[in-house]
Amino acid sequence: MSYRAERLKILVATSVFPNSKQPCLGIFIRERMFNAAKHCELKVIAPVPWFPFIRYLKKDYRPCVPYLEIQDGIEIYHPRFFSVPRFFKCLDGFFFFISSITTALNLNKNFKFDIIDSHFVYPDGFGAVLLGKFLRRPVTITIRGTIKKLLNYPLLAIQIKYALKKAVKVFAVCNELKEVVTGLGISEGKTVVIPNGVDIEKFKPVEKLKMRSELGIPADKKIIISVGGLVERKGFHRVLSVLPRVKQAIPDIMYVMVGGPSVEGNYGPVLMRMVKELSLRDYVMFAGQQLHDNLYKWFSASDIFCLATSNEGWANVFLEAMACGLPVVTTRVGGNEEVVSSDDYGMLFELEDKDGMAYAIIKSVQKEWNREKIINYARKNTWDIRINHLISQFNSVINSYNNRLPEKALIQ
Repeated sequence: MSYRAERLKILVATSVFPNSKQPCLGIFIRERMFNAAKHCELKVIAPVPWFPFIRYLKKDYRPCVPYLEIQDGIEIYHPRFFSVPRFFKCLDGFFFFISSITTALNLNKNFKFDIIDSHFVYPDGFGAVLLGKFLRRPVTITIRGTIKKLLNYPLLAIQIKYALKKAVKVFAVCNELKEVVTGLGISEGKTVVIPNGVDIEKFKPVEKLKMRSELGIPADKKIIISVGGLVERKGFHRVLSVLPRVKQAIPDIMYVMVGGPSVEGNYGPVLMRMVKELSLRDYVMFAGQQLHDNLYKWFSASDIFCLATSNEGWANVFLEAMACGLPVVTTRVGGNEEVVSSDDYGMLFELEDKDGMAYAIIKSVQKEWNREKIINYARKNTWDIRINHLISQFNSVINSYNNRLPEKALIQ
């Protein structure tokens, strides 16, 4: 489908987006939409949770970020939305909407956006749907892996189903999530699978020993690397639990963990305790949180990528690792099997199968992989391919919506 990209103006609405205080937050959303910005005009409303008595709860929370930031020439707005940690989370979507109204109205004066594109179904998608009704703009929602957990909470499930019904288009990052959406009664025609992609200019292999020297990684080790937030869901602890068995088979093994605390929590202290209790200090490296632009160095310095995650949509990090030549060892959950679609690209194991996980890690380290084939697979999944499909869908949505809606109904 052809399109005239210069006419398309998108307002992105999401609470998960990188900012000056949290540069690694929601990188995958920025990658997707900043690549889309090559073909359209784009502005972002990324509300930040706020609670006046947070210091009394002794809980890490979103730090104070500027109201307006400019990233790669794109305006990112950070209004505050009232959110009570742990309690009354069922109100987050409503407060997301309330906090965004003034910013959206002000933007609409000089940036008459055609569509509101939201990411994550709650609170973002629900809040965006309310915003779309108020401003009379079509709303799309991109579904990610969190939806399955949120549907377990009745008050959230009601709002999620409402948001999905009112959105004009639902994007799922993998087929497994599309099935979740259609299982809620949303038509297949309304739900489109557009997976995440990879920037092959940013992620490409460089000389291994050079990178190991630069990063302080021993030259004579076999390196397993995991990248992600240090949270329970990502499964760093699962890898640690089988590492004693792995090092018996591969004595020169080393496990490198790249990541830090995230909005889901901080599992770092637990992981550090496990390393001590399992006597793994000589076999584990905590690399801390790294800038996205530098991850290719860590991948290039490693031998295999492993993520024992318990829930995932379509993990960008898999393709990023593959683009640097790494096979991926991961759990058979969510969209993982869709990304690691062949034994040529990695190995899969069942979530709680420690024997299977240890076997997959050992065999992957020992195997002589066709790394050029892995790299070529990643190159077939670039952002350019994904974005062409996405922009086409946006234009289709806008044309269909405007044909139904009287011109006088649009806010001028």
